[in-house]
Amino acid sequence: MNGVWQGEAKINAEIPLLISQRLIKHCSVLPSPTLTDADLQTKDQLRTIYRAMLGGRLMEAKLSSLYKAGKIVGGVYLGTGQEAVSASLGCSLTMGRDVYSPLIRDQAGRTGFGEPFLDCARTYLGSAAGPMRGRDGNIHRGNPAEGYLAMISHLGTSVSAVAGVLLARRIKGELEGCVGATCIGDGGTSTGAFHEGLNLAAVEKLPLVVIIADNQFAYSTPSDRQFACRDLSARAEGYGVKGHEVDGTSLEDCARVIGGAVEAAREGGGPQLVVAKLLRLSGHGEHDDGSYVPQELRQSLLARDCVELGAEQLIAAGHATREEITQWSSELRDAVQEAVAIATQEAAPDARTEDWFALSTPSMREGDYES
Repeated sequence: MNGVWQGEAKINAEIPLLISQRLIKHCSVLPSPTLTDADLQTKDQLRTIYRAMLGGRLMEAKLSSLYKAGKIVGGVYLGTGQEAVSASLGCSLTMGRDVYSPLIRDQAGRTGFGEPFLDCARTYLGSAAGPMRGRDGNIHRGNPAEGYLAMISHLGTSVSAVAGVLLARRIKGELEGCVGATCIGDGGTSTGAFHEGLNLAAVEKLPLVVIIADNQFAYSTPSDRQFACRDLSARAEGYGVKGHEVDGTSLEDCARVIGGAVEAAREGGGPQLVVAKLLRLSGHGEHDDGSYVPQELRQSLLARDCVELGAEQLIAAGHATREEITQWSSELRDAVQEAVAIATQEAAPDARTEDWFALSTPSMREGDYES
């Protein structure tokens, strides 16, 4: 089952046809197995991750619509096709305990980590009531005091930043039970900051998890022009860290492998490098039609839509019904619409009344900013 190539057929934000009704109808007639306690834990985990996937897809679909309507200043970068990877990581972490630095395609991960839709809508729409107070847009939002780092546009730098936070916590005696995690694209692994951060984490044996979304293109540059090794997971041995590979289109596989990597890091296993194979089902951003992607790749297994496949897996395993998934979609769509409706009515920042601290929201500041 191939996913829709978003460069040719964009998702309609008002009609979220997120799941193949034919597929759901076919799968929903399968008998539900008897579940053990371990099965129930897996069921709850997969349902939670899938709801984050749906939430990320719906939020980004609305952002795409707002961008096309001229309501958003700056770029919009969709995670279409990468939600299983992103949500599996975000749902494996706990805000306030762990450290998470998402990348541009990680709305599903942000949702799984606990970010409200309203924070997202306010930031993209420039609301002064948002976490960045309207002073920075789109993906540059977070809450450092809760371990939620803002995305850094200089790709690879988030690896160094998260490693630095983990090292600082160790020095302060606050690292116990904590995991730091970030995502990077295949192209971002070619940067010096990626190497420096991962090498530091390896030497210090920090509980760092790095997810590489190997989506086959660094913007428009194909993988064979980005790296010459067999696979990016082969680099793990060179750094002296544990390497994993996962089918990035599969909810079940991502939940197992990425969740396992987070637990391994939490239990003292040192840095974990996870390479997820997939294809982004959109251009680099909403300004890019992705015309450089060859047709045979669009029709490959890498192009399966993880949201559709996730529905198939949940229903086939007896973890969800057709009716439940339809209800989740409706509830999340309403939540997204409500958040956007609130943010569009709020005022933009007023330069005359700003205090101009480097970190705009007082409750998120750390240290003595008053001196």
